[in-house]
Amino acid sequence: MINPKEFTQRAAINSLTGIKSSLGNLRKVVSLTYLLYLANKKKSSIVYAESKDGKIVLKQEYKSFIQHYLNNSEVIEKIDDNPLLTSQIESLYVGLTLMFAFGRISFENTSLSMTKERTGGIRYPKKIDFASNIMTLDLMLNSDSEEAVKATLLAWLQDKQLDNKIEQRISIFLNICIENNLFKLRHGENDLYFQTEGIYKSLITGNEVSLESDEIVGPTRILNSMLRENLVPWLNFKKSLVTINADNDFNVKEYSDIISTSLSIRDIKVDNNVESAPKEEDTDNDDKQLPLQQITYGAPGTGKSHGIKKETAGKSVIRTTFHPDSDYSTFVGAYKPTSVEVPVMTIIGKEQIPVVNANPEKKIVYEFVPQAFLKAYTGAWKNQDEPFFLIIEEINRGNCAQIFGDLFQLLDRNDETGLSDYPISPDEDIQKFLLTDKKYGFAALTDAQKAAIPIEVQSGELMILPKNLHIWATMNTSDQSLFPIDSAFKRRWDWQYMPISDGKKGWQIAVNGKCYDWWQFLQKMNDKIGSTTNSEDKKLGYFFCKAKNGIIDAETFVGKVVFYIWNDVFKDFAEEAGDLFKDIEGILTFNKFYTIGVDRKAKVVEEKVERLLQNLGVDEIGEYDNVGEKVIDDTESASRRVLNVEFEDETIAIKRFPQYLQVLQKIGLDKAEAVASEKQVDVLGCALVSKNKEETIEESQYSYVEVDGYFVVKGIKGKVMMNFLPLISDKYSLNLKIAYK
Repeated sequence: MINPKEFTQRAAINSLTGIKSSLGNLRKVVSLTYLLYLANKKKSSIVYAESKDGKIVLKQEYKSFIQHYLNNSEVIEKIDDNPLLTSQIESLYVGLTLMFAFGRISFENTSLSMTKERTGGIRYPKKIDFASNIMTLDLMLNSDSEEAVKATLLAWLQDKQLDNKIEQRISIFLNICIENNLFKLRHGENDLYFQTEGIYKSLITGNEVSLESDEIVGPTRILNSMLRENLVPWLNFKKSLVTINADNDFNVKEYSDIISTSLSIRDIKVDNNVESAPKEEDTDNDDKQLPLQQITYGAPGTGKSHGIKKETAGKSVIRTTFHPDSDYSTFVGAYKPTSVEVPVMTIIGKEQIPVVNANPEKKIVYEFVPQAFLKAYTGAWKNQDEPFFLIIEEINRGNCAQIFGDLFQLLDRNDETGLSDYPISPDEDIQKFLLTDKKYGFAALTDAQKAAIPIEVQSGELMILPKNLHIWATMNTSDQSLFPIDSAFKRRWDWQYMPISDGKKGWQIAVNGKCYDWWQFLQKMNDKIGSTTNSEDKKLGYFFCKAKNGIIDAETFVGKVVFYIWNDVFKDFAEEAGDLFKDIEGILTFNKFYTIGVDRKAKVVEEKVERLLQNLGVDEIGEYDNVGEKVIDDTESASRRVLNVEFEDETIAIKRFPQYLQVLQKIGLDKAEAVASEKQVDVLGCALVSKNKEETIEESQYSYVEVDGYFVVKGIKGKVMMNFLPLISDKYSLNLKIAYK
């Protein structure tokens, strides 16, 4: 008798959320992938292409099969233009392997690196090792008539939409395939990680969801392609906004619940922290090396929360924020009034009897409601093989002794086991919750989960922090209203200082038609703060203020920065500050930064902001025009972000409109006009490239430039270009790399 082979411990999946690879024309990709599976007699792997003049073309045997199977010769003439043959392998890897999981795509020559096709435009023969999803697709298509399936595959191979039942079923299947994928939006220094579940949950509570991002990267690019190409037909997608398609009868609410259930019963490891090409060899991260209890502290804006968010992305996280009113009950849990539905009862004689066909009525009852600590505590015990993080923001804004109470004793962790050295006996309310609650407590555990948890912990008799529960906190050292943390509490934490450093974003302050370097301002201001107050705590970090498209405008600068330095830093050091607040006449008081506009609203006096920057000695590095576009000078001292568009043979840095026009001409104005006509990105409701002028543009601050019979809008911001150019790249599979540098 032969036993089964022992299971294979597989490495975590790299979600590649930061890779800059696009994949459009997804119908063509899906159709050809499935046809190759059929052409190779449903074998587990296929090398489908061969080299020809620096490109790859479909092998003749597979062309012959597809032509015969679809009974169409015209489609074969253009089949070598399919993204499966023209796109870089990294784009195909994200689409076919990570998202749809049709199979693992790799080079036929295994010695080639996955980054081999990034430059030069040369493509190399590839291999697909098919996965079970392609079998599921095959089973699904076999349920329809062969004629209908062939008609759909032919239409998809030509990138045509049919809106028939087969297409609808394939669309649903593709969306099921991507449920477990991790996507990312970039907002300044903050990265938002989400799954499609998050889109549906937000849609249910609101009318629209924004997928706007400073830079569209990774699987998010392909998710956008699915939305634009109507492969999520129950959703509308325009100008980065997702809304529910009222004309489609798909039940979004029910599907959202199904996704949540699916994700909760899967056990798939996702590692999203690596943002480079897929590695040939993965290295395991040792979660045991992560500190169990750590407080990250530093000046405001140094990126403390962002660093923790990035390090814990893709992991199980419970997050809470301390404040002066926080206490044990808001951190651990307490009895609270809750609303429950109960049957409507009536009394007949001496008995209570439910009323037939009556809608349930709501009744207020008191139930034990767990808070952040108990949710993290039970969540970590339930799955001890994975790290679980309890994140406490602004820990010093609350009274830690009052909030932690007897939990303080649990913070003594054994160096070898990671468990609490000194268990505590919780009160009866917490014991009952741990023993009986079927949502957050231990009552709903499987037998296997219970076997891994000590009986005393399951019953609530004792509380012990498990080895995989990491409690991480942030502390803003400049906070005025903080509670002192005693030395006994401090000793139970690792302390990590977050120094002030250049965020390398190239942010600038735009004031009175001029540009000033944000990092130079911070350096000079922090030097002034240090020499005047002899305090490190009051200094400003790079992310103290949020920039929009790399620019901090005067309103934001005064409202965030000037308000802080005037009220919290130099309020008691006016004389020691020297010339910092010197005005033409007298002192540059805070009220001088504002005036009342004609609409009776406060308006920033930009000349006063400029005066402050000059007093500090911050250099002017450029100009800002009246449309809001940065005017780039040629001085080497100018340090700013420039939108770069990388083609296979050259990179064009868009400093002004001529470079933007050069990019459009290199792509093809006909292609740009075709995408612009869809108005997914526009200005004043008008297309960015068109064959006719519109009065709305000519009567605005924008203008037209005519080139080869096309009218290109001049005066748009870099952000508009950033949103528009990827649409063209995706539609025509150009694989352009578009990013600020």
